[in-house]
Amino acid sequence: MSKKYEQLAKEIVGLVGGEKNVRNLIHCQTRLRFDLYEASKANAAELKALNGVAGVINSGGQFQVVIGTHVSEVYDEIQPLLGEMTESADVSDNKKKNAALLAVEFISSAFTPIIPAISGAGMIRALLALLVLFKVISNESQTYFVINFMADAVFYFLPFLLASTAARKLKCSPYLAMALAGVLLHPNMGRLITEGNPVEIFAMPMRLVNYGSSVIPILLIVIVQSYIERFFNRVIPNAVKIVFVPMFTILLTGIIALVAVGPIGSYVGEYIALAFEIIRGVAPWAPAVIVGTFLPIMVMFGIHTSVGPLDVIQLTSVGYANIFGPGAMVSNIATGVAALVTSRVTKVQSEKLLGTSSGITALMGITEPALYGIALPKKYPLIATMIGGGAGGLYAGLSGASRYATGSSGLPAIPLYIGEDISNLYNILIAIAISAVTTAIATYLLSLKYEKAIVVADNEEPQESTATQTIQVATVSINSPINGEMLPLSEVQDEAFSAGMLGKRVAFEPVEGKVIAPFDGDVVSLFPTKHAIGLLSNDGVELLIHVGLNTVDLNGKFFEAHVKQGDQIKQGQTLLTFDLESIREAGYVTQTPVVVTNTGNYSDVKHDDLGIKNSNNVMLTVHI
Repeated sequence: MSKKYEQLAKEIVGLVGGEKNVRNLIHCQTRLRFDLYEASKANAAELKALNGVAGVINSGGQFQVVIGTHVSEVYDEIQPLLGEMTESADVSDNKKKNAALLAVEFISSAFTPIIPAISGAGMIRALLALLVLFKVISNESQTYFVINFMADAVFYFLPFLLASTAARKLKCSPYLAMALAGVLLHPNMGRLITEGNPVEIFAMPMRLVNYGSSVIPILLIVIVQSYIERFFNRVIPNAVKIVFVPMFTILLTGIIALVAVGPIGSYVGEYIALAFEIIRGVAPWAPAVIVGTFLPIMVMFGIHTSVGPLDVIQLTSVGYANIFGPGAMVSNIATGVAALVTSRVTKVQSEKLLGTSSGITALMGITEPALYGIALPKKYPLIATMIGGGAGGLYAGLSGASRYATGSSGLPAIPLYIGEDISNLYNILIAIAISAVTTAIATYLLSLKYEKAIVVADNEEPQESTATQTIQVATVSINSPINGEMLPLSEVQDEAFSAGMLGKRVAFEPVEGKVIAPFDGDVVSLFPTKHAIGLLSNDGVELLIHVGLNTVDLNGKFFEAHVKQGDQIKQGQTLLTFDLESIREAGYVTQTPVVVTNTGNYSDVKHDDLGIKNSNNVMLTVHI
């Protein structure tokens, strides 16, 4: 998460009366919507004076702070400040989201705050690998030993870090979550694993698993904790909550974690390892393809630790190994290349820096910073990694590329493929080249669809998008997106729009429930409730179309979207449809503001004559 709006978030919370005065908070396309216990505690005058607040509206018992189209970033900074004081909820309907997408978003949000630690540790590991490669230090020296565990600490104790961030995401106690992570990593747990004797808790068998560096187990455990903690917070009297809620939460969640939830990854890993043995017997080339394609997913679930040892078994049996190593090599190279290409195509400065540093560490065999910092949050680099890794793995498998010793799977590990048969070295080099080229092409092509056209660099002023920089015309005409009457601004029944808080604008009273593309361009934002859509023209004009006033409260009812975020659009294309009469019958004003949100980029924005308009009529003229 960017910290650009951290100070603004603190000031807003303070001026609405503090966190204890906030009953609930949601946001729409442009504004924060507070439900306050006591509206009189909010200081509207000082809020309006804040740099970053476009206006303040107290409407219908809801205290609205107008921010602009980057409101979600400010909202994300405010959420942690409210803590458990509020049952804050985004207006997005998560039930309608794909379960896999929700899982990826949850994992990404848990990792985002700890990316600096992961990235820093990864760079130390990469530095060590280079120092050993160039024989500056030995991997048997005390210097290597100490610096290595300094870097390894972040990864080994990853469950602690994830426990805190995941708990904040799920609105449960991060301290109880970290206590549960401590249960997984306690030294006595290590002793039980070393001794290897059967262990039971209340006659239930406890599977002995090493949870160091694991990801999925602690995330699942925090999910369980969130339900158990909320239950006991409801049923236990306030006078004794401070004692009994933590007690029951740690005890019950801890038992469930050790007996059922935590070991899931190890069970899955063992079955996958068995499957690899079977697959290798039928198709010896297949394991490299599977590992090359799915290693990032295996790493997230900790499954790779069950498959990796198969190489050791094979090596001690026949003198070479090709079940895990070649696929891991090309996958790690693909991860690094995807991160490096992303650093070139993204316009976000923090992503450029992280993509470059994590890409280098991934090429050296340490993929966690690139995987959790770039590939997973942005999604398309992960897809490209799997495509490239699969392609390189296919060649490695078909050619029989094998290594003669075990070690890391990055560029420094290439010498492991030098043996009696020199063709192994050539084959792994060709597989690496195939993986790198395929990944680079896939990442670039996918970025054309998924990268946002306009971005704001962390801790910097907004940067112009590529589209904005290439404007070469003196004026841009924008047609009406609404069939209806274009109104004078004084008639718009919303201060944020009528006062021009969000940019130069017009408004319509629709006669038809349809939003039509006013130009060729892209959908850069589509609010989950479908009442508002943000567009970017090919000439660089940003346009926000907001159907009705306060219609965010309908939560998507009466609206249907015919496009999705990231889609390219053509002038005249239907973007949204809505039941005009039903919205009016529900008591909502259907006036539809249309705002040029990047007004500051232009010398002037003028509207056409008022009156009835349709999609063939010019609405606005933007002067460059």
